[in-house]
Amino acid sequence: MDIVLLVKAAVMGIVEGLTEFLPISSTGHLILAGSLLGFDDDKAKVFDIAIQTGAIFAVILVYWHKIKSTVVALPRQPKAQRLALNIFIGFLPAVVLGLLFGKAIKAHLFIPTVVASTFIIGGFIILWAEKRPPGSVRVEHVDDMSPWDALKVGLVQCFAMIPGTSRSGSTIIGGMLLGLSRQAATDFSFFLAIPTLIGAGVYSLYKERALLSVADLPLFAVGLVFSFISAWLCVRWLLKYISTHNFIPFAWYRIAFGIVVLATAWSGAVVWAE
Repeated sequence: MDIVLLVKAAVMGIVEGLTEFLPISSTGHLILAGSLLGFDDDKAKVFDIAIQTGAIFAVILVYWHKIKSTVVALPRQPKAQRLALNIFIGFLPAVVLGLLFGKAIKAHLFIPTVVASTFIIGGFIILWAEKRPPGSVRVEHVDDMSPWDALKVGLVQCFAMIPGTSRSGSTIIGGMLLGLSRQAATDFSFFLAIPTLIGAGVYSLYKERALLSVADLPLFAVGLVFSFISAWLCVRWLLKYISTHNFIPFAWYRIAFGIVVLATAWSGAVVWAE
């Protein structure tokens, strides 16, 4: 296996892990990083989706006590049953809309200029959401969510099908606007990521299996490992961060980064792959 290719896989894994759970769009960053690294062919696109599984393992590790207790209590505890049902309900819209529109979105929107534009738009949405007068919080804890709450967050998550939007940003900010506390919205975003990203990874690998071979295993293994490590560090940091901070710094980052990408594309300073 080409060492340079393995280094690119490691870089992409780090990018995925650091950006998957922040409201800055992992898909958008992977598209931009892949363009800069020349790692953007059809196999690389499958790689980008598959290594999300490494980031999800990090979430499972961080939330292992909650996940384990919920699974053990499922047969007899209504609270555990409600959480499992809510995750399933929240997951369904992404499945339906992903199957209907996923191919078209990848064909037409997975380009750096679209990513940069949605970075900027998403940044302004976060600024607007964070600067609104504090509304009434209906749901303080993730266990108190109703199936209707879960469905609404699941529908909001579908905006993340547009690259650069951010799945975590959509679900966390959307959940807060829908009456969830910042902690409840963040926790549900993480729980919802488990079936969503694992499902997307498995489906992508199965659908594009003709592109892959046993020789690709080291490439994917490196990406998964680095994605897991960086995501584990990021999730632990984010859970501490949200207890005392808002998401305004991420909004300004999105806006600034998006402007830089558009400016370099229009000026020709960087030739972004289409």
